[in-house]
Amino acid sequence: MTRLHYAVLTVSVCGSFLPPFMTSSVNIALPAIQETYRHQGIDAVLLSWVATIYLLAAGVSLVPMGRLADIRGRKKILGYGFALFGLCSLCCCLAPHISTLLFFRFLQGVGGGMIFSTGIAILTSVFPPDKRGRVLGIAVATVYIGLLTGPFIGGLLVHCCGWRTLFLMIGLSCLIPWGLVLLFLDGEWMDAAGERYDVIGVAVYVPSLVGIIYGFSILPEIIGVLCLAAGSGGLVIFIVRQYRSSSPLFQVKLFVDNRVFALSCLAALIHYSATFALMFLLSLLLQYILGFEPAAAGMVLMAQPVMMALFSPLAGRYSDRFEPRVLSSAGLMITGGCLLALCFVDGSTSVFSLVTILSVLGFGYALFSSPNMNAIMGSVERKYLGVSSGAAGTMRIFGQLFSMGIATLVLSLFIGKQPITPAVYPELLKSIRLTFFIFSMLCLAGILASLARGNLHQGRD
Repeated sequence: MTRLHYAVLTVSVCGSFLPPFMTSSVNIALPAIQETYRHQGIDAVLLSWVATIYLLAAGVSLVPMGRLADIRGRKKILGYGFALFGLCSLCCCLAPHISTLLFFRFLQGVGGGMIFSTGIAILTSVFPPDKRGRVLGIAVATVYIGLLTGPFIGGLLVHCCGWRTLFLMIGLSCLIPWGLVLLFLDGEWMDAAGERYDVIGVAVYVPSLVGIIYGFSILPEIIGVLCLAAGSGGLVIFIVRQYRSSSPLFQVKLFVDNRVFALSCLAALIHYSATFALMFLLSLLLQYILGFEPAAAGMVLMAQPVMMALFSPLAGRYSDRFEPRVLSSAGLMITGGCLLALCFVDGSTSVFSLVTILSVLGFGYALFSSPNMNAIMGSVERKYLGVSSGAAGTMRIFGQLFSMGIATLVLSLFIGKQPITPAVYPELLKSIRLTFFIFSMLCLAGILASLARGNLHQGRD
């Protein structure tokens, strides 16, 4: 590999690591943040927005920033992304008020969207098709390493030095990839240079997506239903407008004319919908039903991301040689089988059984993710790489939202607003089992979408 290849891979690895590391580590810091701002009247709902507002901003900015990068230059947007992400981290470190912290967390999410939508696109632009799956596998593995190490390193920093140190460390860490972008990335990779940027499309897309995400997060409240309806209506208007536009923000025709791209995105949406809430549900199962301490529960749950990090590069490499749809479909089958096995857990389930299931599930997750990302990025023209990367990220965010929505809805049906006490443990176990069953059926739908997408390597690279 050349110096450019190493620089691009390093920058992409940093871009894949820092946002998920930030997400998982901040979740650990939330109690400490609440303690700092307790005198300002912060409650549990407002505290949850410290985490949610970042995901909201990242979700709505992925496609607009991906398109802007295709037109104005991916290196430029990536550099600005690292600068904004790092600067806002430092500002979060100094935030005197909870509203200030939320403001900079939102801007940090925009920076995260800029990083994700351009880093993967540049990686795909620089490396040849026969090495694309391998490097995408490395990038995907780094995401899982960030999720895995975030709670441990974040918890250590919060315990020893306070939560502000966490934001300080992340802000300073952004200097490394930002410097590499400025010094070693020679091109701009603007394959759609000269095309018009659809500002009106952004003005419709962003509030529509905000309405959907916010509305879904507060269901079944009436304001949530109204926001969801308004956002969905706005999204329909956006799609119709984009289909008719000569220079759209997002190529809706990709979903109509490109079966590999459309069904790969659908498979990703279904996969994240079926798996994201898994850790949340297993945490409840381990601590309430099986009586584990939080630290012990965390050790058990580590089995899945460890396997994901280990096998994602290997799965990506094999997707350069074999059809991604075969590997991804096999991964979904394994994941669905493990979710079905989890439907039978109860208070007598052994730790060995859970670790075994989670390890196999992590392998299935890795077998799906890297090849599916290879299919998404390899199925489009170079000028759509930024938009394609943004679409993949949007599918992930929506899948995570749907997954938590399904889990929350089932829990509310069985338990309602009752606090979780030993008296409701039987209902809690039933709700967890039912949710796992729903997730396993979603995997079946994902398998059908994955198999129906067609072959990547017989088409255009």
